[in-house]
Amino acid sequence: MKPDKIKIYFGLQNKGGDQMSLIGKIFPENPNEYRGNNLAFYALILYSGLLVWRSFVHFLFWEFGLHDIANVMPIEGTPDPMNLVYLFFSVWGLEQVIRSGLTVMVLVKYRGFIPLMFLINIIEWGVRAIYPLTDFFPSLTPDYTNGITPGAEGVPYILTFLVIAFILSLKNKNEIQNYNE
Repeated sequence: MKPDKIKIYFGLQNKGGDQMSLIGKIFPENPNEYRGNNLAFYALILYSGLLVWRSFVHFLFWEFGLHDIANVMPIEGTPDPMNLVYLFFSVWGLEQVIRSGLTVMVLVKYRGFIPLMFLINIIEWGVRAIYPLTDFFPSLTPDYTNGITPGAEGVPYILTFLVIAFILSLKNKNEIQNYNE
């Protein structure tokens, strides 16, 4: 495939040769107008279901989420260290509830920001993939768990899903049609 065809395919240049701004697609002038592929829109709806479920489990059902889903074993001590762990787990869930609300708001009102929402989630899941590979970031070791967490297990699949959806969200409907002509 020629370099110009690649640029056209990924929505970085249209057939007339005009350069499209990648930044302009992530931060559109009119956030109410979505120009990307419809599959990306539906992918964000699907991902939002996972995001809302996960965030409310972390926020409201911290003990269940931490022990029964994430497989983290309780830690004993005086004073009880689990109160602090539950606090941080719940605050993390609150952050996720807020981000879920922003995602729903984008789906309902500001669809032009769909590529931005995918990019934010790609960064989150990408960092999740890096955490256990470094000595810099704290990571769960088998000493604290009795199984793998669903997030760690799902990273490659969710990250692949998000990257594909992000690329689709950047492809202008008209550019796809022009490419096929």
